[in-house]
Amino acid sequence: MSAESTLFPVRALREDVHPEAYAYYFREWRKFDMPFHRHDSTEIMYVIRGSCRVEVERPGEAGTPDRVEPAASGATDRIALSHGEFIVVAANVPHRLVVEGACRMLNVEFGFASSGAGVPSIRKLAAEEESLVALLTAKRTYTVLRDPDEVYHALKSLVLELDARDAKGGRGACGEGTLVHLLFAQLLIRIARLQETSASDAASPAEAYVRKCVEFMRQHYDRDIRAKDVAAAVNLHPGYVHRLFKAQTGRTMNEFLTTLRMEKAKMLLQRTDIPIADISDTVGIGSRQYFHAMFKRHTGLTPVQFRQTMDAHRWDDGARGDSGR
Repeated sequence: MSAESTLFPVRALREDVHPEAYAYYFREWRKFDMPFHRHDSTEIMYVIRGSCRVEVERPGEAGTPDRVEPAASGATDRIALSHGEFIVVAANVPHRLVVEGACRMLNVEFGFASSGAGVPSIRKLAAEEESLVALLTAKRTYTVLRDPDEVYHALKSLVLELDARDAKGGRGACGEGTLVHLLFAQLLIRIARLQETSASDAASPAEAYVRKCVEFMRQHYDRDIRAKDVAAAVNLHPGYVHRLFKAQTGRTMNEFLTTLRMEKAKMLLQRTDIPIADISDTVGIGSRQYFHAMFKRHTGLTPVQFRQTMDAHRWDDGARGDSGR
């Protein structure tokens, strides 16, 4: 068996297949030295706590089909992993785990099975997610990424669901079970997007910092946050972050945050029945008077007028729909 030249088997994009889990577990490793080995499944090793080293044999330098010998000096990539980092190793690629102290990991090994009716295949998902195509066709035998927690939560949810299916007497694989299919799809898309973002960050550190600032504001717009809070979240000086953000986006952080809050307020006014008096707090503006002034400056309407306009549109659309029946 030779290693694939891509991270995932080529059939993942050529045929209608879906991931099928073979093994999945939490494991606390202590002073462990694993021999080189390989298997027919793709493996994800995620470090929850502690640190370890994963050694991966380079393509074209694998041992015989029956036995994998430790590679000669220089023939192996040695990857140090710590909390929040994970590695994806392609099927049939010789690798081993070395833990000098302690390391808690979350692992899943999986292959691909033909998708039946009603099961979303990886090929179909990739047709709508460009980052997934890039992941599936990556010309490498492994990839290493640092996770801001999205992958961990997706991976943990998948493993817990697989365990639950085992406990109920199921096969414990994603050959059946709607939630398992969805969780596997979410996991692969999360990894694909993280890989895409990591590549972009490496190419442009300034864009990476701005993206992190935007993510922080999107997650905390409902709180009383200031520029210094955003700067602290990305570990940079407030003055430097302000200049960097303005240079990259053409707007100050305050302008971006205000626009974000106003767009959220418009959505809440249009799609929910939350009282207008409560929406200012919901979008992180404590003063209702200031909220009304900012909203009118942003939209040209007061919050009351905006909601009435949206209600009128919905009424007109409903009336036209009824008359067309």
